[in-house]
Amino acid sequence: MEDAGASPLRVLLIDDGAHRVALIRDELARLGHQVVGVLESSPLMIHDCVKNLAPDVVIVDSDSPSRDTLEHLSAVHATSPRPVVVFSEDPALAPMQQAIRAGVSAYVIAGLQPQRLLPVLQVAIARFEQERVLRGQLESAQTQLSERKVVERAKGVLVSELGLTEEQAFQHLRKLAMDRGERLAQVAARVIAARDLLRPPD
Repeated sequence: MEDAGASPLRVLLIDDGAHRVALIRDELARLGHQVVGVLESSPLMIHDCVKNLAPDVVIVDSDSPSRDTLEHLSAVHATSPRPVVVFSEDPALAPMQQAIRAGVSAYVIAGLQPQRLLPVLQVAIARFEQERVLRGQLESAQTQLSERKVVERAKGVLVSELGLTEEQAFQHLRKLAMDRGERLAQVAARVIAARDLLRPPD
């Protein structure tokens, strides 16, 4: 993701009822960024616009973000995550919490001031990148845990079927993986599948 202060950004603007996107568009142009699309009052189109226009950042200008808008931002966050900034005039806590759950990176209340746009974009991008790193670390940890469980199950199969010790079973799995140029978990899953295939039906 590019730095908002360094390289030009591709920005999708969404007018969610505040009707001030022209002000944002002018400030983005002054900062050297490119507005790739302006979506007005059509939250159903958010996902398709993000997919087709591939913006670096999405900016939503709103009196108070609508439920439809937040639902579609949540769908974008699940399938095509990117920094999202919401400008809102609603100081209530509920819409802010809903926006954060939908994956919004920065939620700015009361005051669309052009001079604040650049630092807000920078904060949103930095927060998004930090969360992306954390998500990657979590997914990696979950994958490692899942793979360890598969290896442990395969070791149990070899211990029970071939009478190996746990250490011998592990070394056997490792040798199979090295000989085939595969991951240990892949070979372990194949051992489990083969045992299940040879088992007589209940």
